[in-house]
Amino acid sequence: MAKRGKKYQEATKLIDRSKSYEITEAVQLAKDAAKAKFDETVEVAFRLGVDPKKADQQIRGAMVLPHGTGKTQRVLVFAKGDKVKEAEAAGADYVGDAEYINKINQGWFEFDVIVATPDMMAEVGKLGRVLGPKGLMPNPKTGTVTFDVEKAVNEIKAGKVEYRVDKSSNIHVPIGKISFDNEKLADNFKALVEQIVKVKPQSAKGTYLKNVSISSTMGPGIRVDVSDFR
Repeated sequence: MAKRGKKYQEATKLIDRSKSYEITEAVQLAKDAAKAKFDETVEVAFRLGVDPKKADQQIRGAMVLPHGTGKTQRVLVFAKGDKVKEAEAAGADYVGDAEYINKINQGWFEFDVIVATPDMMAEVGKLGRVLGPKGLMPNPKTGTVTFDVEKAVNEIKAGKVEYRVDKSSNIHVPIGKISFDNEKLADNFKALVEQIVKVKPQSAKGTYLKNVSISSTMGPGIRVDVSDFR
C-alpha cells in the first residue's frame, strides 16, 4: 500500500477508528481532518448487507439532496422536436441529437450528466461502449430517460445524486463540500441514509447498514453511528 502523506497521518490522529460517531460530531471531524488547499468533496460510503449478484438486490436510483452537492452539473440532453425548447428553457447546457452523438464518438466529454427522451434511446444506446464505462449512460431508474425533460434538468441542477451498489456491496455518494455549514452536511447525510434504508430489498437478510462512514476527498474515513436509522 502506498505511504500516506504527512497531512493524512496528522488527520488520522484526530479520529478513533474503533468508534462510531454521531453525525454532527463526524461532520466536524471531517472538517478538522480536511487539510487540502481546495474545497474538498464530502462523501458517504456505505457497506451494505446485500448480494449484488442477485437481480433484486442491485440497488440503484437517484435523489435530490436537501442542500445540493455544491457542484453545478453540466447537463447534456438528447431530444428532438418540442423537447429541445423545453430542455433549453430548463437550463440544459447542451441540447441536440446526432451532432452530439458524433462529438462523443470523437472523444468529447464536456458534460457531467446525460438526459435522454425515450425516443432518442435507440441512437444513444449506440454510445453504450463509450458511456457505459464512465457511468454516463442514461437510465430510467435514475430518472435520466424521460419525456419530463424539464423536471429531470431541474433536479440535476438542484443537486441530484445517483447511488448504485458495486460488486463489493458498497455505495459511494457525495453529500456536499467541506465549505458547507455543518447542519447542511448533516441534513444531506440524514436524507441520503433515509433513502438508502427506504430502498432496502425485501430479500436482504441480516444487518443491512453494516458500516457507514464519511470522509473528505483527501481525508480519512470516519465511521458514523446509524443505529437510529436501522
